[in-house]
Amino acid sequence: MFNMMDMFGKVKEFQARMQEAQQSLHAVSETGESGAGLVRATVNGLKQVVKLEIDSDLIKPDDKEMLQDLIVAAVNKAMENIEPKIKEHLRKSTAGLLPDIPGFDLGSMM
Repeated sequence: MFNMMDMFGKVKEFQARMQEAQQSLHAVSETGESGAGLVRATVNGLKQVVKLEIDSDLIKPDDKEMLQDLIVAAVNKAMENIEPKIKEHLRKSTAGLLPDIPGFDLGSMM
């Protein structure tokens, strides 16, 4: 028999775990690179750039435009790479709390 109070309890626990998971996304990170590793950007699960590494060979006034393009490419790659990690982090944090509902995507709750 369906127990409404149990369901409310599960929803409340799910909300608490989801909030904890979202707050801990700063610890999830991913790095993207461009220019065969000459530029590397690291982002966290909050989609913030936390580290930017530039090979010293690239730091030349004449190559400013190329360097800018490589930085943008590295940051975009890191942002693309972090998406699956965010979804997995949220999935693990809330595993077993709610029934498996087809089409229910925790990543859309961000």
